[in-house]
Amino acid sequence: MLSSNARAWSKRLGLRTWDKPAAACLASRVPYGTPVSLGVLSSVAQAESALRRLGFRQLRVRHYGELARIEIDDPELKRAFEQRAAVVGAVRGAGYRYVTLDLEGFRSGNLNGAASSLRPAP
Repeated sequence: MLSSNARAWSKRLGLRTWDKPAAACLASRVPYGTPVSLGVLSSVAQAESALRRLGFRQLRVRHYGELARIEIDDPELKRAFEQRAAVVGAVRGAGYRYVTLDLEGFRSGNLNGAASSLRPAP
């Protein structure tokens, strides 16, 4: 697999990002049909960076206007809830008014499922 080979080489070369989780394009955090702007992408990036500074590694901040829906890896859900004041402050600092924690946890491609449910049946 190419990504594991790249990780192995990165580790051998001593790169500090060798075990960094894969990250999809920031636009994948925006539901289909929602305009993607520099401001939206900036808010998502700021919120995710702030959450990473709190020690969360595998996460997505899904953008729904003034609402941010946070997906965090299952093992970190309890810690996110315990640190909810810091989590809320971090995400509000990125410009969101409402902060939610998705209890289903992190799911890559999560918005794709929502899009398929919107398509008319054949």
